[in-house]
Amino acid sequence: MTLIRDMCYPTPHELALASRALADEHPARVRLRQAGTSRAGEPLWVLSVGSPATAGTQAATAGAAAAPNVLVVAGAHANEPVGGATALALARHLIREPHAGTTWHFLLCADPDGAALHRTPRPYSLLDYHRNFFRPPGPEQPEWAPSLLPPDRLPPETLALTRLIDELRPALQISLHGTDLGGSWVQLTRDIPGLAEPFGKSAAELRIPVETSASDASGWPSPGAGIFVMPTPDGVDSVDATDSAHATVIPPEDTRLSTWYHAHRHAGTTAIVEVPMWASDLVDDPAPHPDPRSALRALAARLTSDTARVAALREGAAGGTGPAADALLRAVDWTLALIPGIAAEWTGAGAPAEATAAYIGSIDAFGRRLSLRAAAMLLRVLRAQGHPAAPAVDRLVTGWCEEFAARFQARWVPVATQVEHQSRVVLAAYERLVAAGR
Repeated sequence: MTLIRDMCYPTPHELALASRALADEHPARVRLRQAGTSRAGEPLWVLSVGSPATAGTQAATAGAAAAPNVLVVAGAHANEPVGGATALALARHLIREPHAGTTWHFLLCADPDGAALHRTPRPYSLLDYHRNFFRPPGPEQPEWAPSLLPPDRLPPETLALTRLIDELRPALQISLHGTDLGGSWVQLTRDIPGLAEPFGKSAAELRIPVETSASDASGWPSPGAGIFVMPTPDGVDSVDATDSAHATVIPPEDTRLSTWYHAHRHAGTTAIVEVPMWASDLVDDPAPHPDPRSALRALAARLTSDTARVAALREGAAGGTGPAADALLRAVDWTLALIPGIAAEWTGAGAPAEATAAYIGSIDAFGRRLSLRAAAMLLRVLRAQGHPAAPAVDRLVTGWCEEFAARFQARWVPVATQVEHQSRVVLAAYERLVAAGR
């Protein structure tokens, strides 16, 4: 599939309208239904595309092994808007070129409330992107909440997603994610043999760097460049993560409690496909770094210093003045609370004595975005309050964005290119999974 023109990131409302038009145009093969409701009462829409025999109600009932299902989740992180555009592009592609016997289901936006707070139809710079930045704290993220909250406190978006997984029993679940600056990579809950080749080919053709040492997957097994398999202790697939009897054997914030692993209950596999908004070759440099431990100490010191500046400004800020401000401040506080542990990890006994330049580049980018995101969200609140510290925070955010872009020689990846690459990887994951007989 090839997308010619550039585009903007669609809003959840625009995605729903476009999906309704597809369902009206192809009623025998396309179905749009509501799978739940967000905390703010927004609908969670699922678009299903299949053959006439599988696109209707039967395709969305549990236990129908005769019709394999693929579930694609978009919009799980509010600040990663490319997934909705990719979901719509894939749906249109599958209408033209259906996969016989398989029904594809697209959760168009897993967090519409968060998407309403992060407004970025087409950012023109990192500063433009951060002007209206929002990323909710972990307990409010639909996919990640089960790793941080007990079952009786899960948000409705998470419950809707897990119900959908139980209903569809997908052989493959794809979660569409994006990073602000860096490269592309894929995380897998189980290896999909042969995925590295089409993934790397697509990235090379589209001039998207491959993040060979992604900070999100540090130390994970990697069957190919940019492909990372989540390490899983023996027997975890049989563990019911909602069963309180197992609560003591699964540590807090364990990836296995996320909705990514929920598909394992039905013998499914999950792939998380990341694509950058701005590309940087620094995360694709395989050369050995001359002194990674010193570099990590310097990065930890900078992160600690930057965080202290944001924390001091946060202490002088008033409380929220409404739901939006409250959500932003919760996210600021949660982000700031994460950072001391991260900085300590970079300087601890486990810091690598040998590492690639790509690894240090990925860690550098990760640290910069943490303090920058906290400052950007705080700025939104201070501006709304007319706080006298707002100009100072504005200068801080502006300077950090400029330094981030300059340090990494950031180049914009057109939205159409982001969508093209993500779509190719999704289709390749499906094809390789089928070839592997899963």
